[in-house]
Amino acid sequence: MLKSKGILSVIVLSVCTLPGFGANNELMKIQNQIKQTEIQNKKIEQQLQTSNKDVEKTKKQLVKAADKVSNLEEQRGALIKRIAELDKQRDKITAELGQSREGITNATASMLFIASNPNFDVQTMHDYVLTSVMLAAASDRFDSKIMDATKKLNELDKIHENRTVEKEKLDRSAKKYTNEKNELNRLLKTRSAQNEKLKSQQIALQDKLKQLSARAKSISELSAGVGSSKMTGDEKFSKRKLNVPVRGRLVVRYGEKTALGLKSDGWRIRTRGDALVMAPADGIIKFADSFRGFGKVVIMSHKNGYNTVMTNMGSIDALVGQEVLAGEPVGRMNDNRPEMYLEVRRGDKSVDPARIFNEP
Repeated sequence: MLKSKGILSVIVLSVCTLPGFGANNELMKIQNQIKQTEIQNKKIEQQLQTSNKDVEKTKKQLVKAADKVSNLEEQRGALIKRIAELDKQRDKITAELGQSREGITNATASMLFIASNPNFDVQTMHDYVLTSVMLAAASDRFDSKIMDATKKLNELDKIHENRTVEKEKLDRSAKKYTNEKNELNRLLKTRSAQNEKLKSQQIALQDKLKQLSARAKSISELSAGVGSSKMTGDEKFSKRKLNVPVRGRLVVRYGEKTALGLKSDGWRIRTRGDALVMAPADGIIKFADSFRGFGKVVIMSHKNGYNTVMTNMGSIDALVGQEVLAGEPVGRMNDNRPEMYLEVRRGDKSVDPARIFNEP
């Protein structure tokens, strides 16, 4: 038995010393490393898939949160405007009551004077009749003033009640608005953290965009310079009606003359200060920086060669190269200049936004 073990040891030693055994051993090591690398790569791919799902989930949540916040901002703006109108009506009626009070005082004084100086002399019957007519007129004027004052007091009470109701609505919406805005800010921070990789990749691109911005003489040149999506024959984008990126009042339409007497290549939308700006459609952020005379500007590329240009923003919450969904927040308007210039371009030509957007 001992002899057979000795023979086995000799065979093993002989194999190990044969040419090529070391190479096979090295090959096994490499194969193990490849196997470990494949396992690690698979884990990374799974993590990326999970991360991408998280990003998409955050973006969808942002669209919903932005819509809620924008609606609440619009409702609160309407309530504040309604309260201001009621205050104006209240002040007007209060002033009218002051005038009515003066008229009542004068009518009362007339009646008291006539009543305290009666003339029943038969010889001067004419004066007596005249006095009676004057007394009746003063009485009628007094009744009219009293009725008018009563009506205005009732109106004032109604205004007071309406104002109380509107103020209660405004107060109730305050907490809800704060909660929704905090949730929106939380989601924006989450998206910002998820975009860290994108931030590190865009440094060189930002330098290129700054050079382009310095060379461009107009917003149209800047838009053409950043490029757009591939031109195709698909006209669905231009036929589909989308929501404008900010809530407000349309003050200048496409083709109308501006204050400088020039033809407008887009829309001007008067907004609330700090109004939320949302992506008008799915697309990619092509430019997100300041541009002379237009404040902070965001240019987005969409399907079928379309670009949208949004100007006069006070803050930007989007990165160049970032893919965003329709309705996803990209920033807020400037408090000091709450008027967006919205331009739509396809290739090197401007397009009437009315073809694409529902009018505000």
